Amino acid sequence: MKAIEHLGARVRQLREARHLTQESLAEAAGLATKHLQDIERGRTNPTLATLVGLARALGVGIHTLLLDG
Repeated sequence: MKAIEHLGARVRQLREARHLTQESLAEAAGLATKHLQDIERGRTNPTLATLVGLARALGVGIHTLLLDG
């Protein structure tokens, strides 16, 4: 699995574990829902600022997004 696909799968896993919809996570992270969908599908390479926003919205450190559970 490519790193970008792994990242997307990890974001999805963390989102679902918190019972969040894509819409609610995107809003909390300051992203468009379509952008979050593209991240989760491994279609886009998010910026560091986007990763920080996602980590904060998920209540985890940025390293948690990048490493296996």
